[in-house]
Amino acid sequence: MKNSKRKIIITLLTAFCLLAVTVLTGCGGSAGSGSAAGTSESSSSAQSSAPDIKGLTYKSTMDLQYANQFAVYSYEDGYKLIDIKEEGQFLVVPKGKDAPEGLSKDITVLKQPLDHIYVAATASMALFSSMNGLDNVSMTSLKKNGWSFDSIKKKMDSGDIVYAGKYNEPDYELLLDRKCDLAVESTMIYHTPDVQDMISDLKIPVLVDRSSYETNPLGRTEWIRLYGVLTGHEKDAESFFSAQVKKIKKLEGFKNTEKTVAFFYISTDGKAVVRRSSDYVPTMIEMAGGRYIFKKLDDPNGRTSVPMTIEKFYDTAADADYVVYNGSIDGTVHTKADLLAKDPIMKKFTAVKEGRCYVTGASMYQRTDITGEMILDFHKLLTEKDPTDMQFLSKLE
Repeated sequence: MKNSKRKIIITLLTAFCLLAVTVLTGCGGSAGSGSAAGTSESSSSAQSSAPDIKGLTYKSTMDLQYANQFAVYSYEDGYKLIDIKEEGQFLVVPKGKDAPEGLSKDITVLKQPLDHIYVAATASMALFSSMNGLDNVSMTSLKKNGWSFDSIKKKMDSGDIVYAGKYNEPDYELLLDRKCDLAVESTMIYHTPDVQDMISDLKIPVLVDRSSYETNPLGRTEWIRLYGVLTGHEKDAESFFSAQVKKIKKLEGFKNTEKTVAFFYISTDGKAVVRRSSDYVPTMIEMAGGRYIFKKLDDPNGRTSVPMTIEKFYDTAADADYVVYNGSIDGTVHTKADLLAKDPIMKKFTAVKEGRCYVTGASMYQRTDITGEMILDFHKLLTEKDPTDMQFLSKLE
């Protein structure tokens, strides 16, 4: 009898211990997975993914709608941490305050006000302009005649913003003379790492804009919210971005026309250069109610632009309902004759025969701020018989 009771007690104790271990392990697993994910919209998981900075108290995480290449964490007293994928972290320190002691060397400190910025990422300039942040910029990597919108040209005419050399050949002395407090570079700087190192050696922080890696076109525009944090124009940035999102809300639920679009340009070596299928341009076409002619095109090297022989291009794109020539890269095509001069094979394309040939304006890549208008242009192209009043697309006659 005693042995039976002893066995029952041992069995109960064993079961209790197993239950306790299961509960504790389950709790630990949930906390771990929530922390590792870092992408949940709940406040608890957002806080768990926010970097723990000694001396600072976490408040909130920016709720991004489309962008996935950066994150912004807010701390008490106005401190904000910008985390850019594969690039690094930047602590924005409010005016009159100091960076916390013992800060990790992997975090770059940006002390406000940042009002002597060198913008070498030309696609970002329109974002600064649209949030009234050009006063924070004093140098650019593009000469006046290279810009496609007036606000930056006026700033260069007045001398408030000056040309400080191309991204791969900056005028280092001018950067120092103008007291450059931040260099905003595009991913093109990856091809000249020595330039990035040299700028850093001058104690000038370098921030690489990775908006070109955003697959959603509005994700590129949402980088205006990051620049709003840097310059103190957050309200203007939020307001402008919300307006762009609102512009395309009316397209939600629109039934796709199933019309196909070939977007390309012809390189100097005679190849057709198209966008990979996951790029933001094909996404714009889809959002506008069309289909990009290359359904599953990727690049093994991760490039957004994919070159191919004109014959291979013809095999897929010959029957596209529309051809749109990328005038942002090659500005030599203004008429249908110019397009045909690129290669005689263009005469065989259905869209060329039937007069559905268009070209983008030179400003398409520079105007990341008004992506909503670009999408609406493509929508007009796909849904109207003879579309007019388009800002970025022109018919080739």
